Amino acid sequence: MKRSEINKYIREFREALDAISFKVPPFCHIKAEDWKDLGHEYDEIRDRMLGWDVTDFGSGDFFKVGLQLVCMRNGEFGNPNTKTYAEKIMMVRDGQVTPMHFHWNKMEDIINRGGADLLVKVYMADENEGLSDKDVPVTMDGVTKMYPAGSIVRVKPGESITMQRYLYHSFWADGGVAIVGEVSMCNDDANDNRFYEPCGRFSDIEEDEAPEYLLCNEYPAAK
Repeated sequence: MKRSEINKYIREFREALDAISFKVPPFCHIKAEDWKDLGHEYDEIRDRMLGWDVTDFGSGDFFKVGLQLVCMRNGEFGNPNTKTYAEKIMMVRDGQVTPMHFHWNKMEDIINRGGADLLVKVYMADENEGLSDKDVPVTMDGVTKMYPAGSIVRVKPGESITMQRYLYHSFWADGGVAIVGEVSMCNDDANDNRFYEPCGRFSDIEEDEAPEYLLCNEYPAAK
């Protein structure tokens, strides 16, 4: 991805959040050039990979396969001295697919905060971490129903869907932009994403202009 594209997509994300009066934490407003002067008091942000995240999953086509989000809070999985939870806000564009994946450790609720409907395709993983043909138990806002493998579940604004461990899921917005929240156990992008088809979690970036804001995997070490 080009840095100019990332800058543009973050500006669009900020505008979309402003439109629904959703406020992001103060560290999301720190300009890229200011991070080099910040000390260890910001280590939780660095270590937990909080902040802006824009990825095309290595697809080369952000609008076809991609996602942008802000991780607002996060702990370290297995460390009881940190937060035991995480929270994100995401911007999902019309037809823009987040690839099929599950988590070994994390359970999460995906919440449609507003805008377009969110479509979620679901499978359970089989014993070899493939796609099972068994029915899928899907819980939405406390109500559990069985769906055939490969079903597409519609999540309307205000609704949520629970992703249990080993539940493969892929999602995209239908007919516009969806602002989507996530509340979960600790998030570990390095070790807890099992993509059905291998892909890159973070994009290679062509530096065609200076960054306006750093992505969550770009922070320099403390001064």
